[in-house]
Amino acid sequence: MELAFILMIVVLLFGANKLPELARSSGQAMGEFRKGRQEIERELKEATSVEASASRAAEREDAELIESESGATD
Repeated sequence: MELAFILMIVVLLFGANKLPELARSSGQAMGEFRKGRQEIERELKEATSVEASASRAAEREDAELIESESGATD
């Protein structure tokens, strides 16, 4: 019932001829929003994977340094 009321108000405000144009532009805006969101998600995943691999490399270097220091003191 509420949806029918909203549709009637939209038709009264914009006219029946403008509805397809409004729907098209709304769809395009939603598509652009979706593309932007996906791009941001991809960039975040790339950034976290780069940080994780850098962290693992640093941990390996620390472990190697500790190993070499402990071997030198024996």
